[in-house]
Order: sequence, then structure tokens, then C-alpha cells
Amino acid sequence: MSSSQVERLVYMANQIALNMAAWGDQAVVAAKTRDHLSRFWTPAMREQLQAYREQGGEGLSPAVVEALDF
Repeated sequence: MSSSQVERLVYMANQIALNMAAWGDQAVVAAKTRDHLSRFWTPAMREQLQAYREQGGEGLSPAVVEALDF
């Protein structure tokens, strides 16, 4: 996977979490982000983002990191 692909996944995941921030509570934001990733992202996209997180996950929002704990 190229660096630009990872950067794009990080950007998109962070944007999803940012949009969910209207819910306020961090746990709810993470749960809604998790739901979105599960419903609309391919397994390959989720696996790539999870692998990136396991390598340090630089740039991932806290809500995305929490959302990936599933």
C-alpha cells in the first residue's frame, strides 16, 4: 500500500470522526465512527487503517483510534 493511500484513509477516517463530533461524547463519537467504517468501508480499507494504527498511527484522531478497537 502506498503512502498516499494510507494518507487518504487517515484523512477520510478523521473526517468521519469530525462529522460525528456533533454527538459530543467521545465514546459515542467513536462508536458512530466505528459503525460508519463497518458499514461503508471495505474490509481491505479497514485492515489497512488498522495496520497503520498498529505501526503508530501518526495523525489518527483519538476517536478513530478508539473506533478501531473493535
